[in-house]
Amino acid sequence: MRVSGRPPRTLPHRGVAALALTLALLTGACAGNSHSSGANSSPASASARAAAATEQLAKNSVVPLEGKAPTPQLPVTVDSSDGRRVTVQDASRILPLNGGIAEIVFTLGLGDDVVGRDITATFEDAKKLPQVTKAHDVSAESVLSLHPTVVLADTDTGPSEAVEQIRDAGVPVVVLDPATRLSDVTTRTTRVAEALGVPSAGKALNSRMKKELAAARATVPEGSRPKVAFLYMRGSAAVYLIGGKGSGADSLIEAAGAVDAGVDSGLDKPFTPLTSEALVTARPDVILMMTKGLDSVGGIDGLVGIPGIGQTPAGANRRVVDLEDGVLLSFGPRTPLVIDILVDRIHRT
Repeated sequence: MRVSGRPPRTLPHRGVAALALTLALLTGACAGNSHSSGANSSPASASARAAAATEQLAKNSVVPLEGKAPTPQLPVTVDSSDGRRVTVQDASRILPLNGGIAEIVFTLGLGDDVVGRDITATFEDAKKLPQVTKAHDVSAESVLSLHPTVVLADTDTGPSEAVEQIRDAGVPVVVLDPATRLSDVTTRTTRVAEALGVPSAGKALNSRMKKELAAARATVPEGSRPKVAFLYMRGSAAVYLIGGKGSGADSLIEAAGAVDAGVDSGLDKPFTPLTSEALVTARPDVILMMTKGLDSVGGIDGLVGIPGIGQTPAGANRRVVDLEDGVLLSFGPRTPLVIDILVDRIHRT
């Protein structure tokens, strides 16, 4: 997730997965009781899953597939999202230039073959690796110094000159589409696994994630559809945005059994400058933010002091849910944990 003052392109993918963070927990500031609402809700189940998910996220690590690490079957030739066909002959030195992609590689069981990381790969398994980006821009020199045999990027990776320099040096660069919806998680996993010559491991990981997502969504209370507004803020840079259609958060909010307040109010762009009028129209019951964004405006006390927020049901009741930047919109193997937590926190009364 992008953690600069610049607005995210579609969402902080490369972005919004953020700088070095202490991974984190979800902290929800909610008024009232802490049980789920809804006539046929399963509060114990939702709370238990959320507690387990919070504990796992606090470890700030991925959980690889069970069993022996897969052996890449190479060479393979795959489609790259920049319109090229790329042949990968060696996956012994992998360099993912995106935090979510890095999570997939490590979860597939190939973490020992990763030689470097992007600034958005903030989980513990990757943090020991050399960082090859500065302020989200890739350093071709840093990449090439690690002698990667394959580089995995996405269409947000830049600058383009750096990507071309890496490719011109003879390194296969496989470009993927950014992930902004839950369905993109399995699609991207399939493509990463195919590019690394381990398609069976990709199928196994997708199967695991589908089961985890189904279990998380099964705890959504019936009849409860709170409106949730995703706010992207960087107070130090005076960046105040509200999410709409295509923000990425809209897909998570929907999966958690809620309504995206921005989408519901007619915002058809991923992000729109936040105004009092937009907040009045959206009237969210809950506000969802990234932890660094909430911290940047002075926590909940500072947030409700922003014009218009205190006048919404969410602001008046101080119903704010935040998740660590590097995991909320990473759309990787830890996304089911995000849904577990959101289901529990959003539906609290």
